[in-house]
Formats: sequence, C-alpha cells, structure tokens
Amino acid sequence: MAETKLVNFKIDDRDVQVPAGTLVIEATRRIGIEVPSFCYYPGMSLQAACRMCLVEVEKAPKLQTACTLVATEGMVVRTNTEQVRNARKFMLEFLLTNHPLDCPVCDKGGECELQDMVFRYGADTSRFVEEKLHRPEEKWSDLVYYDAPRCILCFRCVRVCDEGMDVKALGVGMRGANSIIIPNRGDHLDCEECGMCIDICPVGALTSGTYRYKTRPWEMHYVSTICTHCSNGCKTTLSVRNHEIMRANNRDLSGINKDFLCVKGRFGFDFTTHPERIKQPLLRKGEKLYPVSWEEAAQAAAMRLKEIHLAQGPEALGFIGSNRTSNEENYLLQKLARATFGTNNIDHHRTADYTGLVTALGNQATDSMLTMDELYRSKAVLLIGNNPTNQNPLVAWQIRSGIRHNGTKLYILNSEPVKLERKATHSVVFGKTTKEAAAVRWLASGEGNVSQEMAEKLGALKSALEAEPELAIVFGSAITGAAITDLVQFASKLNAKVKFMALGDYANSRGAADMGLLPDRLPGYGYIDNPAASGPFARNWGASVPGKPGLTAPQMVEAAQSGKLGALYVVGANPLAHYGTLGFGRGKVQLLIVHEMFLTETALQADIVFPAASAYEKDGSVTNTSGEIQLLHKGAEVMGPRSDFDLMRILSHQLEKIGVGKAFHYKAPADVFEEIRKVVPGYHVQPAGLLTGGAEPTQVQFSRNGHTPYDVAANLIRSANDNLFTSGTLGRFCTMMQSLPEAEEADAKS
Repeated sequence: MAETKLVNFKIDDRDVQVPAGTLVIEATRRIGIEVPSFCYYPGMSLQAACRMCLVEVEKAPKLQTACTLVATEGMVVRTNTEQVRNARKFMLEFLLTNHPLDCPVCDKGGECELQDMVFRYGADTSRFVEEKLHRPEEKWSDLVYYDAPRCILCFRCVRVCDEGMDVKALGVGMRGANSIIIPNRGDHLDCEECGMCIDICPVGALTSGTYRYKTRPWEMHYVSTICTHCSNGCKTTLSVRNHEIMRANNRDLSGINKDFLCVKGRFGFDFTTHPERIKQPLLRKGEKLYPVSWEEAAQAAAMRLKEIHLAQGPEALGFIGSNRTSNEENYLLQKLARATFGTNNIDHHRTADYTGLVTALGNQATDSMLTMDELYRSKAVLLIGNNPTNQNPLVAWQIRSGIRHNGTKLYILNSEPVKLERKATHSVVFGKTTKEAAAVRWLASGEGNVSQEMAEKLGALKSALEAEPELAIVFGSAITGAAITDLVQFASKLNAKVKFMALGDYANSRGAADMGLLPDRLPGYGYIDNPAASGPFARNWGASVPGKPGLTAPQMVEAAQSGKLGALYVVGANPLAHYGTLGFGRGKVQLLIVHEMFLTETALQADIVFPAASAYEKDGSVTNTSGEIQLLHKGAEVMGPRSDFDLMRILSHQLEKIGVGKAFHYKAPADVFEEIRKVVPGYHVQPAGLLTGGAEPTQVQFSRNGHTPYDVAANLIRSANDNLFTSGTLGRFCTMMQSLPEAEEADAKS
C-alpha cells in the first residue's frame, strides 16, 4: 500500500501535519480550533455559500473560504484575527437582514447553529432598516414543513437529498434575495420522507411535523438506542419528555450509521403511545379475553404449562421467538425451552439464512463476515436478490456513500429492477425467467437453469468480478441453503478477498439466530448433537441439552392447529399471520401463550396474553444483520407492559414454585449478557466498546464437525418484503408513517 503523503503548515502559529488533500476547515477541527460554517457538511459537495468560514492566509490577497481551501506545504493560516472576526460579524448581519427574530417560537431555538454564531460573533445592532421579506410557511408533507424567511440558503438539504439519498426531491427556485428551496412536486414532496433535510438544516427553516411547537430541547433528556425496525442496526437518539418519545434523530453522528436515518428510524416511534397498546395481562375465560392481575396470569401460565408437560412430555410444547426482542431475551427463551422443559421445539420467523452462511463458510466464518463500515470502504460490491433502498436503507446508504467517496464499483444480480441500478457499474436483471439461486449456481459451476442469453450476461459479470482485488457480497432471502454453498464456492475461485453479508428484515434477526432460536442449533450455531458444543451450556445451566432436533416454526403451527402440540408459547411474533394459516385460527392447541404489544392475529387467539415492552422501553443488546452487537437503552417508561426479560424471569419463578425447572436469578439483562459472553461462541467481545456507544463485531467460530453443508427448506426463510413505510406487524401501528401518501403508494405496489 502506498504511503499517504503528508503536508506541514501552520494554523494560528501551531504546527500542523495532515494528509495531502485535507481541507483547512477539517484540519482546524482536528486540532480543536473552531472555524464556523453553515454550508459545509462532511461528505457532501463543497458549496462556499455562507462565507462564515473565511480565514486569513499569509500572502493571499483576500480572505479565503476554509471549506474549499486545500492545505498545502508551508501555508500559514490565521483563524482569529480582527479582520476575520469582523468578516464573520458582517456575514451574520447580512444573514439576519431577512431572517425573522422568532427564536422564542422557532423549533430550533436552543440548538440553532445561526443562533449560536450570533451570540458568539454577531453585532448588537443592524444597519438594515428595510422591511424583511416574508413568505407564509409551507407544509410539504405531514412530516416536513418549510419556513422560507428562516432559510439561510446553505443548500445542505438540497445536497443531502441529491447526493446522499439519490432522491433529488429538493431544488432552488428564483434568484438573489428571493431564492427559496422548492420541493419536487410543486407545493409538496414526493420522496422517501427520510427527514434527513430536517436534521441537516442548521436553522429552523425545515421542521418536523411530529415535533414542532411541542417542547424545547432543554426540557427533554436524550437516550441513544438502536432502531427497532429493519436489521441494519442504526443508532437513533430518542428525545424524551415525561416518559414520552417526542422525536428521534442522530445529530451527534454516533453509531454505525453516522448521520443517516430512514423514515422508520426517524419517525417510526409513535407505536409506543398507540391507543391499542395492551397495558394489562389478558386471560381467556370462555370466548373472550379479560384483564387480570399479573399474579393470576403468571400462575395460570405456569400451572397449565406444567400440566401439559407432565401429561404429554417435552415434545408437546413449542416456543416461537422474535426478531425484535433482545439477545438476552432470545437467549432466555431458548434456555426456558431447553433447560426448563427439555425440548428443542424452538424457532423464529427466519428472514435470512444466517445459519446457512455460517455453515458454508465453516472455519473461515470469522474472517469472512462483512461489517457496515467495511461495506462503505469496499472497492467492489456484489448485490444479489435484495432491494436495499426499501428493505435495508443503511446498506443502500453505505453503498451510495462508498461510490461517491471511494469510487466503489457496484455489481447487481437480481430478478427485478432496483433503484441502485442507476449507480451500478454492471447489472444483470433477469426478470421472472431466472431465479437468483440458479444464476449463482451457474457462476459457481457453469451449470444451472439459465438461458443462453442469460449465460452470456452472467459470463460478462463473472469476468468483471474476477478482475476485482476485493469484493463485498451482499445477498437477501433469495439466496438460501445450497445456493449459499454455491456462492461461497464461486467466491473461493476469485482472486479477490471476499466478505459476505446476509440481509435480514428486522432489528434482531441475526441475534435471534445467533442466540439459538433454532430447532437444530444451539447459541453460536453449534449442532445440538455435538457434545463439544452442548457441554458448556449443560454445565452452565445445570441441565442436559436435548439431543434431538425439534420442530420448525411452520411445523409447530401446523402441529398446534392439528392438536399434536399441546402448548405454543409465542414471544413477540405473529406466526398465525406469517405462515398463512389464519383460516384455521388456533385450531386444536390446548394452550396458547403470547407476549405482545398489540392484539395481533395470534394474540387474539391466545389463552394468556402478557403485555410486552418495546425495544425503546428496555435495556439489552441486539445484533444487526452484519453481526455487530450494540446496546439498547431504555428511552421511555410505560405503565403496564414489562420487558420480555422480566416476563420470562417471573414465569421461571412461578414454575420453580410448582416443581418445574430452576428459576432465572438474573437481576438485569447485563447479567444475562455476561453469561452470553462466556458460553456463546463469537460473543466474547469487550464490553468497553459497547458501553461507550460503539458496535462490536461478533467473532464467529464454527466447525462442521463432520456434518454436511447446511441446507434449508425453502419455506423456512421468508422475507416480509417490507418497503420504506412498513415494518411487519409493528408497522401497522406507526400512524405517522402510515398517514403518508408515499406509504399508500408503496402498499399499492407491493
């Protein structure tokens, strides 16, 4: 690798050394010197529109804009001379000629960059006496409002929409003092409603329809946690007042997503206060569910589970977990099934074949998993069978950013057109005539059910990939089982260093698989019939681990409805809807227990319903689709519901009282995570990085131990095919998103 050339120069009499090509404004930030700016934003194109970052450069005839000035050898820069301070003061005076002085009512009051700069550099009087230009406030959508007089024409919003999101929903209209930002549909927006334009705006010109005029920044406390929707694991900062979430953003640029959030991460939090939230345990008496006390519900659940366990044995019980519950809760659920009741009838709604990927990679898994940052820095990306713009927005953002900043080459292999095609170096879109799995098989072996025309296109793609020095392969639910084995085989023949990322649907889809919500695998993907894998768990739990594979989720639902399964315990899932069996309802199952936030199709059929807390209302950890662990933090307190951690802990104590298993004596989710770190392969990560808000990649360690490469029944991997405005069952209760016309259009197309 070529050494980076360094340049030496001075800033305010301090010697500075930076890589060649560094902007002066970035150099000043590295050494803690403030050079104010409004239009400059890291990662976006340079504008030099606000003129606030003017600095003196020795031997230059006039002041220079630090946001466009590249540091050169021997340069001498001064950032705080009288001339510079006066220039900043005069620029602020100019910006305020038409800017209304409505800070007491402006939503940005208290966190406005213009307000801060005026306090620091501004004059106490203005020489402008002309009447200010005024325009009425415009409602561009239910989520985005625009107040033109407040706009300082920094064009950040235009650039982030164009360059960052590749949507191009904003532009500039008219000229001079009359210039305004205009939406792409006359008087309204037609876009992805990500809200990036709101958060990137340095003033109060763009405001949120969900937050405006409701509170002030100093009246709230801020909680950094992980978005509960898709599987990408974006950090979101919840602004909370009186235990109510008022807004969500990531303005501190923390987390793997930096400043990016999609519409779900920024606006999809109002389900927490939805009027249909279950607040009290429900117990079926006759044909109806009635509210009961926690004690009555817990005792009823424990007694009825014991009765079925004694009468019909461990195989009469089934457990279905969730993609949204925390790692600690998923670990406890499989421990409840295996250690307390002695059954491997444990599964979840699988949206990506993580098991197949880990198994196909074998002992190479540790070095072959792709993180989100590595995706951004990749020289080439092969995208197969997924539409990240809709299903995995951060993945799409990382790919677009990599193309823009690093010259990443994008290759696409898909059965349907996707938006990222217009950024692709090479794409093969084959419609419904060919499946992605068949195309991958052809790439791996030259065999497969593809036409001659398609074979020629695939051959060209293969040749292009063979020329790449490194490659990131990102694939969706279309690639499972044997197709993953083919993909790994194809990658092994390339000259490139290859890393993989399987794309799931929900916040903890990867964590659910990692924690052993699988009928044939333990936490860490060890085979249940392998003593070396099961031994540490048996010793830790003080109970033997069943050695016979259990039923999958579809098999459990079918067995429950036919009466072959006595009890079904469902945590945060909706299996009666997922597996297309609504017409049969609950069938002949004797006992159906559900942890849920709302009365979903499955909860309506239940005998006992426990009200559960959401991911925004509890502590714990989650693992995103790229295998990076991050911490959840409780943002809001809600009366009634309890975390699934508490619910299972309560149940375990009730069961111990009546002679079934051992109670869970964990005081907090952190205690469970310590156990996970000790016994789950790949999860022995250092907690310091997590506690400081970072993400720690799992170190997957896997050996097939004589087993053949994993294959999977096609009906086990089912993507929900969510769009930007849906989020499985939870999306129905995000009323802000569902009210958007774009959401209706997306639903109509799907």
